[in-house]
Amino acid sequence: MRGRPVVVFFAGFVCGLLFLAVLLRQTGTLGTIHASAVPGTPQESQTQPAQRPDMRRAQLPTAPANPPPAEAPISDGQRPPDRPLVERRLLIPVQGVRAEDLRDNFNETRGGHRHEAIDIMAPRGTPVLAADDGRVVKLFLSKPGGITVYQLDDSQTYCYYYAHLDRYAPGLKEGTLLRKGDVLGYVGSTGNASPDAPHLHFAISKLGPERHWWEGAPIDPYGFLAGARGK
Repeated sequence: MRGRPVVVFFAGFVCGLLFLAVLLRQTGTLGTIHASAVPGTPQESQTQPAQRPDMRRAQLPTAPANPPPAEAPISDGQRPPDRPLVERRLLIPVQGVRAEDLRDNFNETRGGHRHEAIDIMAPRGTPVLAADDGRVVKLFLSKPGGITVYQLDDSQTYCYYYAHLDRYAPGLKEGTLLRKGDVLGYVGSTGNASPDAPHLHFAISKLGPERHWWEGAPIDPYGFLAGARGK
């Protein structure tokens, strides 16, 4: 009978150990203790493990903290200096036309008013060329001028007006930067021009300080084209 208390004690001790082991395994603590206790067993970092390269998400580009400002309009200080027309060596704006083919009709009367332009005769469909470097500011369809183009020179001092076009060059739009000699359209007879006499109505005006493309002081183009070479 003396050994009975000892057996009961050990039985209770073993039950307590089993209960503790079950409790620790359910909470996960036992696995951690076991891994930590065994030498050479790899241990998980307390921080999130680095993802494998093939598991990483692609990083989307983010907007810059300081986006560049919108392009500001050209100010007087940024414009190239005005150069007189005589220094610009304007190109005859119709392909194949020579200086000796031109006729000055700036002061002729058309429909009760002064012409204030030069008519350059050419077959329908002949390419019309930019007389100078500059940007297209307006594509306009009017009853007298038909299909027209307004172009400002690079200093925005002069406006070049091309009228009676048959059609525009492919891709031409407002804002297009033209270089001297670029094709902008084709000779026609739209507007009030005679269908039997296709030609380019070409005018030059000097703009005021407001730089309105639709108004300016007319300049006779003949003197600036007569010494030029056709292209």
